[in-house]
Amino acid sequence: MGFSWLMGGSIALLAPLLLMSSRSWSRVGADGITICWGLGHGHTYPWHDIRWIDVRETKGQNSSSYAARIFLEGGRRRSLPGLYRSAMNPAPDFDEQFQRVVNWWELSTDQTARVRPPKQFRDRLTPTVIGLLTVPVTVVLVAVVALVIHAPH
Repeated sequence: MGFSWLMGGSIALLAPLLLMSSRSWSRVGADGITICWGLGHGHTYPWHDIRWIDVRETKGQNSSSYAARIFLEGGRRRSLPGLYRSAMNPAPDFDEQFQRVVNWWELSTDQTARVRPPKQFRDRLTPTVIGLLTVPVTVVLVAVVALVIHAPH
């Protein structure tokens, strides 16, 4: 009985996320890049607001994933849903599709408006680095909790 509730609850939680993921898309056109994360009609970022376009590589233990992203005038960045490659999503046309986005951007903007953003701290965070940072934090937290539990009251 408990297993049935657990499975039903898991499906009820995951189904909307899977539906949103399957409905997420990016579209390139004369107005700019439109991004939709599965709800509504999406948001269009005009070409004049897009300062840079690149691919972020995230390295795992045995593979890497690649996601196209845009950098906006105010420093915000947005990943382009549907334009990624990973072991789970091989996307053989990823490079061609990414180049199509870059071509639209270059044709729609002045070269002086294209500015590569400086690397930020989060650009250096890989899953390995995050893992290495969380181990000492976890050890300290466990030690503090142990001291609090065993402290005389």
